[in-house]
Amino acid sequence: MSSLPFRDRDDAARQLAAALQKYRGSNPVVLAIPRGAVPMGRIVSEALGGQLDVVLVRKLGAPGNPELAIGAVDERGVAILADHAAWTGADEEYIERETRRQLDLIRERRSRYRPGQAAIPLAGRTVIVLDDGLATGSTMIAALQAARAQGPERLVCAVPVAAPDSLVRVAKLADEVVCLAAPRSFMAVGSHYLDFSGVTDEQVIEILAEPAAARD
Repeated sequence: MSSLPFRDRDDAARQLAAALQKYRGSNPVVLAIPRGAVPMGRIVSEALGGQLDVVLVRKLGAPGNPELAIGAVDERGVAILADHAAWTGADEEYIERETRRQLDLIRERRSRYRPGQAAIPLAGRTVIVLDDGLATGSTMIAALQAARAQGPERLVCAVPVAAPDSLVRVAKLADEVVCLAAPRSFMAVGSHYLDFSGVTDEQVIEILAEPAAARD
């Protein structure tokens, strides 16, 4: 287990890469959840000799409180709802509307992040789904389910820090969970980093546009 806090995302990514070394040489696909995990994904994929792509999922915000996640939707349009969604006032009509809105954003992001490029096929591959932390776990759950639907040989969830109850939920969906720290006093993900600076779309586009050879 890691000692908290992490210095920054690069520090967390290097520690995760060390914990994932058994996958080096298996040509894994590292799927980073944008935006924060993409710079981390570059470090991990380079360390493991794998490929980097993004898995595009969006959280569904609660009525009147978009920062409160009531679930998430993936690129297929499949929505995963949290247990607490109903008491936030999110009825079926609201959920359908919010799902459509977030799905439009996902499609727009795919066209910007990977213009003219299809997602890397996952069938038969070792797939590592990476995020910079788990709070509710809704986004990771949607990402794992979206990846699983493509038939990977092995599906791994990798995060530096997580709420313990969220780890229990995601463990049901992955073949392995690699988590460096799961403090009982978990707060927001960013509170476990000394530097949790935002990652821009421009940074994501630049990282994903780099040929693998240029990152070696």
